[in-house]
Parts: sequence; structure tokens; C-alpha cells
Amino acid sequence: MSKRINISTAPQAYKAMLELETYLASTALSKTLKELIKIRASQINSCAYCIDMHTKDALKNGETNQRIFLLSAWKEAKYLFTEEEQTVLTMTEEITLIHKNGLSDETYQKATEFFTEEQIAQIIMAIVTINAWNRIAVSTHLQVGEF
Repeated sequence: MSKRINISTAPQAYKAMLELETYLASTALSKTLKELIKIRASQINSCAYCIDMHTKDALKNGETNQRIFLLSAWKEAKYLFTEEEQTVLTMTEEITLIHKNGLSDETYQKATEFFTEEQIAQIIMAIVTINAWNRIAVSTHLQVGEF
């Protein structure tokens, strides 16, 4: 894979992406939930750069190896994830795979059992943001360990 443009050469667009990250860092969503979102979306999008970055971040934040190893098969390892986490993972998959109907009414309703409207908006923004980063990293051939 040949190296491509560094997206930061479009400074206003890059700054806007970083501002999304600043916003997400200020939310009450736990670091655990945010990293699960980032890792799962990155797995779906086959973004090695982001998988590498966010699994390392998750480990630093106290996530277990076992949960990270089984995240791509979380539906078969539900016992490792809380009901709230399972709901967020379902949201992540449905929003990431939007071409398959997007966020279902059933999943949205389930989310309202655990989260406020503001938290649901924050979860959606976290999912949208990592999907944007995945698309940037994959499109620019960002390599694991770069930056």
C-alpha cells in the first residue's frame, strides 16, 4: 500500500474533527463505552490503525484482554458485557452498517432504558466520529504506528 496524503494538510477540516474529539472527551460517557465503540466500529471498517490505537487506549484505561479479544464476537460472549454495553455495541453496529437499515427502532427503544436522550445523542456522535476517522485512516492508507 502506497502512502497517501496526510489529512492534516486540510487544517480546517482536521481541526473540526479534533473538536468533535474534544466534545466527546467532555461527555459523561465512560471511557470504557467510548473505547468499545471505537474498537468495534474500527473492526467493522477494517481500520487497522484505529484498532491498534484504541485497543492500546482501552488497555491503559483498565479494559481486559479477554473482552478486547472477544469484542468482534460479543454476541456469542454476552456474559462478558453488561446489558448497557451490549446495547451500545448494537447501536455501533447498526449505525456503522447504515446501509442495512441503520439504527433500528428496537435498538433505540432499548437504549432509552439505560440512557438519557442527551447520552444517546453522545453515543451516536461517538459512533459517527469514529466512523469518520476510520474512513480517513483507510482512505489515506494510514499505517499502524504512524503519528
